[in-house]
Amino acid sequence: MDIIKKYFPEITEQQQEKFARLNELYKDWNAKINVVSRKDIDELPTRHILHSLGIAKVIQFPANTHVLDVGTGGGLPGLPLAIMFPEVKFHLVDSIGKKIHVVQSIADELKLHNVTAQQIRAEQLPDRYDYIVSRAVARLAEFYQWIQFSFKKTDAPNHGLYYLKGGDLTEEIAESGLVTELFDLKNYFEEDFFDTKKVVFVPSIGKER
Repeated sequence: MDIIKKYFPEITEQQQEKFARLNELYKDWNAKINVVSRKDIDELPTRHILHSLGIAKVIQFPANTHVLDVGTGGGLPGLPLAIMFPEVKFHLVDSIGKKIHVVQSIADELKLHNVTAQQIRAEQLPDRYDYIVSRAVARLAEFYQWIQFSFKKTDAPNHGLYYLKGGDLTEEIAESGLVTELFDLKNYFEEDFFDTKKVVFVPSIGKER
């Protein structure tokens, strides 16, 4: 897991140990439940953990803010971000119960007290959040429909959606009609995997249901 330290030299020894253990736990769980693609399980540190941390290159979540991870699957990007930001509360949700079981088990094993995991659809959530994150769950227009009422009216800086996506997003963003800002992850990470990977930022305005 030296690759995490390479790009985030400020992490503590305890955080580095948790990232290494996270990698081990994913491999253990993936032998039982397919929580990440088996074809790139050996590339887990780069293609899943570091990819999730691309969000941490474009936003530093302030302490005591609340972050929602929608369609978290096996806990990505939420679990790596929860290790990176221990003073931030993370709520990881997915509609598939067995994946949420994995997420909660990993969070418990790593003693991530800032993580809660829940089997629920985003549209059904009653709570509001300062930030929302996700990793390529659906096209942006559809995804935003699910989460548009889940933002707090907040003073947190640069609040909104941070969405990990890849490829040419010109058509998808135009289709959504949303105001966006794109961050190319190739500007932060030198591995070829990140050549077409981006963080899409959509600023939020708190809305009433």
